[in-house]
Amino acid sequence: MSLRIGYGYDSHEFKAGVPLVIGGLKLEHTHGLAGHSDGDVLLHAITDALLGAVAVGDIGSFFPPTDPRWKGADSAIFLAEALRQIALAGFRVVNVDTTMILAAPKIVPHAERLRTRVAELLGVARNCVGIKAKTPEGTGTENAAIAHAVALLESIPLEPLLAEDEAAVRLGESAGEAMAQASGLAKRKN
Repeated sequence: MSLRIGYGYDSHEFKAGVPLVIGGLKLEHTHGLAGHSDGDVLLHAITDALLGAVAVGDIGSFFPPTDPRWKGADSAIFLAEALRQIALAGFRVVNVDTTMILAAPKIVPHAERLRTRVAELLGVARNCVGIKAKTPEGTGTENAAIAHAVALLESIPLEPLLAEDEAAVRLGESAGEAMAQASGLAKRKN
């Protein structure tokens, strides 16, 4: 089995008049996050961590902010493509750990819902997703949301897949033999 680690980072400024979307959920707040897509800083960081783990580029190389197709897009689309890329490379998600840095809203009241949603999007158990948040004390980034993400991937073991293929072949041979025997019996009766 092979392991890969990926790291992702994203940041967006707060902006009035747009919904706040974090981790695929709309959260109540006075401001949302400015971005070409829905500005989901958490899903963007996770997407980059996954893509980086299999060394296929970053979110911008798959979904350039200059492309009008991605204006206002749901960031779950980006995450789904990252999952497709890691599967093509022969890997799957083991776990993801994230830390967001933002002054408001407080993430603790939403953390369990965020864990559940991110786990659903990744196709892993809730206990495989870490969601943490810190305030930006002394960093001068009070008007922005920042997210860091680390992803651990493992190679998809081929042995069970090969065993399934072998079993299917044996089953096919057995079925063919049974059909031949049945055909022979039918001919003898006539």
